[in-house]
Amino acid sequence: MRVIADTSVFLAVALEEPEKERIVRLTKGYDLVAPDVLPFEIGNALSAMLKRRALNEEEAMDVWDVATTVPVALQKVDIRIALGIALRQQIYAYDAYFIECALKIQVPLLTLDHGLAQVARELGVTILE
Repeated sequence: MRVIADTSVFLAVALEEPEKERIVRLTKGYDLVAPDVLPFEIGNALSAMLKRRALNEEEAMDVWDVATTVPVALQKVDIRIALGIALRQQIYAYDAYFIECALKIQVPLLTLDHGLAQVARELGVTILE
């Protein structure tokens, strides 16, 4: 069985957030899948955290190392379709990439982003909770 995991999931695990235990429990027995933009989005999130001084440079690099050791199959995204979703739903394209991926391969989505989960549900994506 497969599940789409978004950036918030990878960061929560790598940052040892309180949700980590729940994420590990929920994904047991699943193969993780994510859009092929995932590494770029993780990098962007880490640079934003550095800019906000939530992490220093060494911590950001350590989080990158942990986040990128989680086994995940990267799925090509049809950016045109995802952009259409983003424009119609008035969400960020990066969020739409995960929705497009879940719709294309017909698997549930795991996210800590409640707004993303709500839009995905409205579009018929099952949310792993």
